[in-house]
Amino acid sequence: MFLENISLGALFAILAVLFFLSAFFSGTETALMRVNRYQLAHKAKQGHKTAQQTLKLLRTPDRIIGLILLGNNFVNILIAQLASYLGFRLYGEIGIAIATGMLIFLLLLFAELAPKTLGAIHSQKMSLYSTYIYRFLLLILYPLVALINAIANGLIRLMGLTKTDETITSLSKDELQTMLHGSGHKISEEYLNMLLSVLDLEARTVEDIMVPRSEIIGINVSQSRNKIINQLRNALYTRMPIYRDNDINSCFGILHARKALSSILQQEFDLEAMVEHAREPYFVPENMNLLRSLLSFKNNKRRMALVVDEYGNIMGLVTLEDLVEEIVGEFTRDPSTYDSKIEKQADGSAIVDGSCHVRELNQAMNWQLDEQGPKTVNGLVLEKLETMAEAGTSVMIDGYPFEILMSQGGVIRKVRITNKR
Repeated sequence: MFLENISLGALFAILAVLFFLSAFFSGTETALMRVNRYQLAHKAKQGHKTAQQTLKLLRTPDRIIGLILLGNNFVNILIAQLASYLGFRLYGEIGIAIATGMLIFLLLLFAELAPKTLGAIHSQKMSLYSTYIYRFLLLILYPLVALINAIANGLIRLMGLTKTDETITSLSKDELQTMLHGSGHKISEEYLNMLLSVLDLEARTVEDIMVPRSEIIGINVSQSRNKIINQLRNALYTRMPIYRDNDINSCFGILHARKALSSILQQEFDLEAMVEHAREPYFVPENMNLLRSLLSFKNNKRRMALVVDEYGNIMGLVTLEDLVEEIVGEFTRDPSTYDSKIEKQADGSAIVDGSCHVRELNQAMNWQLDEQGPKTVNGLVLEKLETMAEAGTSVMIDGYPFEILMSQGGVIRKVRITNKR
């Protein structure tokens, strides 16, 4: 046997090399399977040649896995054979048993556990460093790897399964949100909140953010000319709906107040001309999600829309600014709400206007009231009571004590809400 002519020192050196090769195959296998494909794709897009080659290698995972397993098993078999021979050469028959016992421990520790741990921790570095080695081995051993893969893929098809060659797996919205939450300090909190808000646009509808019908400020053209002029002079908004007969449902246009105000200042105000030049109103259904609404505003070049229910009745009003603020946060203040609808108290409670949106209240107080039902505090309390509300009535909603402070005509005007205990 030719091994008898090799010194023990040389044999141990060969065994050490084989252990290193086994560790290389084990560690790089874990690294390649665990590496962040999105980070690799980003590097490749920036022109990183090795990242480009790594992505190309990972497009056929069955080939690289086959190559790694072929190499790793071949090396491990050589280690077992050589270790047994060394044990026999040193201690005879008992040496084989000693070598086998030691081999189990050494392979587990130095050829599996340690390199796989390193591969998991430093997956990107190890993947990039090993790419060209594997490309070279794949070139040499391609016929053997192709044969093994053909047999393995045949077995997979027999089991009714299919393989995919996608390098980067598609992510669902929820998975993308989880990934963003796990980005840590790599994305600033401001940008992170904006990205998460964009992903949440599909989950909310215009009904969640619209100005309720009772709070729409428009111009009733059926009133006197002097009242209309006075209203335009004191207008808080640039665009306002115009309607007839004190009924917002009869809205027939959107007026640009600045244009009308210019003619007033020049003493050339003409009501008929104002009505004629008003832009046709734009309507959106109350259940349209915010993402579709934003795209609709863009495609139709609109900044304001009237929200209608399934019967065509106007339920509220939504503006482009409202939609943008859902992404970037509040950047303007509604002139009609300088007196806040939420008055925070020193004891942690809040005195809230009945028309306040539940979602707005949750954001302001960091509470968790249910936003899936009624959209306003008034609606939330009335749904819970199932009767007309009176001042002094208290009710528990989602663990928060509500005390009605003021009601008028069956509508809650003021309510005190205490935080959960």
